[in-house]
Parts: sequence; structure tokens; C-alpha cells
Amino acid sequence: MTNTEPRVGSSDLHPSGPLPATEAKKSNSVARRAAIAGGVGTLIEYYDFAVYGFLAVTIAPLFFPSDNSAVSILSTLAVFGVAYVARPLGGIFFGRLGDRRGRRHSLVITVVSMGIACGILGLLPTHSAVGVLAPILLVLVRLAQGFSAGGEVGGAATYIAESAPPKRRGFFGSFTPVGSTLGFAVAAAVVGVVALITTDEQMESWGWRIPFLLALPLAYVCLRVRMKLEDTPEFEEMAEKKQVTKSPLMDVVRKNPWSVARVVGVAIAMNGSGYIGLTYFSVYLINDLGFSKNAVYWCSAIAIALACATFPLSGMATDRWGRKPVLIGGYLAYVIIALPAFMIMGATSSIVVIGIVYFLYMVLNGVVQVPAFPLFTELFPRTVRYTGVSLGFNIGTIAAGGTAPYVAAQLVESTGNAMSPAYWVMGVCAIGLLTVATIRETGRKELPA
Repeated sequence: MTNTEPRVGSSDLHPSGPLPATEAKKSNSVARRAAIAGGVGTLIEYYDFAVYGFLAVTIAPLFFPSDNSAVSILSTLAVFGVAYVARPLGGIFFGRLGDRRGRRHSLVITVVSMGIACGILGLLPTHSAVGVLAPILLVLVRLAQGFSAGGEVGGAATYIAESAPPKRRGFFGSFTPVGSTLGFAVAAAVVGVVALITTDEQMESWGWRIPFLLALPLAYVCLRVRMKLEDTPEFEEMAEKKQVTKSPLMDVVRKNPWSVARVVGVAIAMNGSGYIGLTYFSVYLINDLGFSKNAVYWCSAIAIALACATFPLSGMATDRWGRKPVLIGGYLAYVIIALPAFMIMGATSSIVVIGIVYFLYMVLNGVVQVPAFPLFTELFPRTVRYTGVSLGFNIGTIAAGGTAPYVAAQLVESTGNAMSPAYWVMGVCAIGLLTVATIRETGRKELPA
């Protein structure tokens, strides 16, 4: 990776001469279009993925009936985690497609396949209709969702990074985590609206299907947006110079194994902490603390959406001070607040207090997410960037993202201590700190060619 970076000035000169063609094409307007298209697409994909988590309490007895509600919840959360098994496979498939055929080409397919899978989930028969076939079909559809999601974040992060000027890569890169996190807020809001306009009986009968079916028109909107995009300057130059590699996966594993390992470590910290707030909090508040479903859905939606508004600030901070200082600060803050956050939630009956804690927790999620995505792209050369980011991110996500709500629920069930998920958060953040300690600062530099 080169340590040179463009000078700021009207001449747009590189320190050693004219800017490379790829850098010259990276303007704020191009980056803005890329960021919006990437962020909107990621929002819709993660809406599709997140609806399941917010409806876990409702659909648990429909697909996993049991005399013990805890068993039903754990089974449903286990299926949430099963979807992550397919994510590395999706990352490899779409990474290869993106590195060989183009970033845009891959991103169009991911959003279509995710939308279709989510729509199908909304049409599935329940256990009362087809017996054991119902959970089997649920697992298969969640695997399809996971496969599609496996190619989304790595592709969006790569597309935005390759379209943005070096000194604003963090800010524009923040649109990827804004999209993925806001997808959870939109999912919570939609589920909240449906819960508001239906009775408990209607929600369990047919209302739970509506949020899943809404994925179909949302996917169509995103498809229209992404079809209008051009590919990135980086990929166009790579294709023009015939630098496209035949086997991105083999190349990245052979030539960049430590970069993949570092992405895994950062992704474990980011997802292991983030999914506690994004998915487990709602289950904990409804199932363990007895808050009403509708109150929790709206509390989640508002807290997550407000927190997302702070993410670009983290992007600007990482552009100014670098990726490492922001990441380290975020991990340390999580270690400090994890236990108090659970203690306050367990001690209060006020949904307003819950909302404040939820908001602060998700603000920190932005602090550890936002620097990570540009950092990931800065660890790989362009020939294997999509594959490398997707592979490392999805391995980290399966290790600590999809498993986080299940592990948290299992910890509470087995220990009887409602505070125990806080120690999980501390543990994954420790992994993040150790990983970041091995990485050189990459901010404000050109992407490696």
C-alpha cells in the first residue's frame, strides 16, 4: 500500500505527478451517488433480514410449538443464526462475481435474491398446517436469505470506497452501516405498525406475514436505483488493463491471509456487540422483562434511527483521526457501559429510560462499525477486494453476529443471570482490541491497486 495521498488544492495534483485515472474520477458527487445507492440497497437487504428477529417472539410458537416458551424462543433464535451459516458461501459467490464481472453486477443480484427469499418467508405454512415441514422450510428460506446477505455488505463497502476520494472515504463509507443498521429500525417500525393495527390473534394468524411480504416492492425500488449505476473507476480500470484475476478466492487466501484474519477479528467485535442491541434487546425486553411488544418495537425503531443519524459523525472522525483511534475508543466504551446498560434495563420499568440506554448503546455501535468498513477495503488490492472483504466479514459475522442473540439467551437461561450477555459484549470487544493492535493505520491513503 502506498503512503502517498493527493494534495489538497485546485491543481488536483498527485505528489509524484498527475492523479491516476481512477483517483481523478472520484469526486464528491460520484461518491455521493454511490453512497446513497449502496446505503439504500443495504437498508432494504437488512430490513429483509431483520424482520425475522423482531418477529421472533411472535413466530416462535407458530413454527416451534412447545409447552416451554423458552424452548420455542431458543429454537427460533437458532434459526436466525442458521442463516449466517450460508453467508460465507454467499460472500465467496458474490465476491467472485464482483471481482470478475463488476461490483454493480453483483449488487443488483443480491438485492433481488434477498427480496424474493423474504417474500417467500411471508408465505410459508406454519407447524399447525404442515407439521415438521414448517420449520424445515423456514430453515431453507433463512439459508437463502443468508446466502444473499453474504454478498451485500462487502459489495456495498467496496463500491463506495472505490468511488470516494481518499480523505472522505470514512464519511461516505458510513452510509453502509447507516443502511444496514437503519434496516433494523425500519423493520422494527413496520412490525410496530402491524402490531398496532392488528389484535394479538390477528398478528399470530396473518399479521406477521405483512412485514415479510413488503420486501418485494422494496426490493423493486432498490433494483431501479442500482440499475442506473455505473461500475466503479477502480474496476473499470482493472478490467481495461486486463488485471481481473481468474480465482479471487484462491488469490486472497494465498496472498492476503492476514488481511482476511484481521477483518474476521474486527467483524467479531463489531457484530458480536451490535447484534445484542439489534436483535437480542427486543427479545430480552419482551420475553424476560415483560414490556409490551408494541412499545419495544417503537422504542427500537426510534433509538436505532436516532443513533444512525450520528454515524456520519463517526465517519468524519475516522477521516480526521484515523480508523484505529476511533475503533479503540469504541471498544473501550463498550467494555465500560455493557454491564451498566443491562443493569439499568433490568431495574427500570420506564420505556423512556430503556430508549435512552438503547440509543447510547447503538451510538457506540456506529463508532465501532463506521471505521471498520473503509478499513476492510483498505486491507486488500482491488483484484480481490470484494472477495476479501466479504469472506472475512462473513466469517466474523457467523462467529459472533448471528450467534449473538442465541448465545445471549442461552447464557441467561443456563446461568439465571440476566446480566450475563454483558460479558459476551466485553469478550468480543477484547478480540477487537487485540486485532486492531496488529493493523497499521490506513486512513486518508489511496486504496491499494
